Amino acid sequence: MAANTHAIGKSYPPASYAVGREKIREFAAAVSETNPLYFDVDAARAAGYADVVAPPMFAVVYAGRAVTPALFDPEVGIDFPRMLHGGQEFRWGPLVVAGDEISTTATVKDISERGGMRFYVFETASTNQDSATVCTGTWTNIVRVAA
Repeated sequence: MAANTHAIGKSYPPASYAVGREKIREFAAAVSETNPLYFDVDAARAAGYADVVAPPMFAVVYAGRAVTPALFDPEVGIDFPRMLHGGQEFRWGPLVVAGDEISTTATVKDISERGGMRFYVFETASTNQDSATVCTGTWTNIVRVAA
């Protein structure tokens, strides 16, 4: 079966995420961060931030939920039993802090096939309540083509 390239360019409705202080702290602890900006409101404010700062990879929390509809879209056609995570790349803008409202839109950037593998590439664009782009992500999933 050929790759569903007709889905390239398709975008999905934005996913909203209200960034919470405790979610930032939980994420930072889970990934063994130690920077006080991620845990201590006073330290973050002393550094000029309104609240605790999200570690950069917190982007998977607020942007990841926007990719889910694309992954499960029958028009995209991912064969989940044969899928593996291929990678993520991010470009960050202004730091995300507790209290931010993030809106993320996902788009199918590419679907291609080579070497018996199908590559599904999605892009996310995340903006805060001030319309600043806080993160752009590229998400790649690889599916082994059925013989």
